[in-house]
Amino acid sequence: MSDDKPQRDPGKANQRGAARLASVQALYQMDVGRASFDATVEQFKMFHLGKEVEGEEYLPADADYFKQLLEGVRTYQVKIDPIIDNSLVDGWPVTRIDSTLRAILRSAAFEMLYKKDIPARVVINEYVDVARAFFEKDQPAMVNGVLNNIATTFRPDEVK
Repeated sequence: MSDDKPQRDPGKANQRGAARLASVQALYQMDVGRASFDATVEQFKMFHLGKEVEGEEYLPADADYFKQLLEGVRTYQVKIDPIIDNSLVDGWPVTRIDSTLRAILRSAAFEMLYKKDIPARVVINEYVDVARAFFEKDQPAMVNGVLNNIATTFRPDEVK
């Protein structure tokens, strides 16, 4: 008996997760280090995605998805930032929060708003995991709260 449900490729999902993590690192680098978009994409493709850097193994990542995330944030940042601001505590605009958190929220907000083929809960869970890769305390919960607010506003049917 055949199963009519499409089979998910867990390797592809893991590669997207690695692309999300790499996108956050690249956005951070572009923000803090003032690196150009093109130079950052090339550097990550050549030296980071699926490579070992200074003894740290980078997971194989979906390079196309990585670039889509960076291009999306770059293209839509002027629309994304006010949406993030509205989901943060008053008096704490996105420009005032930690650079790593800013990169996480921008990449996640881009996916939430412009990649409707990915369920909102998947986006939230993936970026909370990314936040846990960088932070141990309250930040993952803050990422969860902000992304839930965005999902409730822009994808309410998915987060009841």
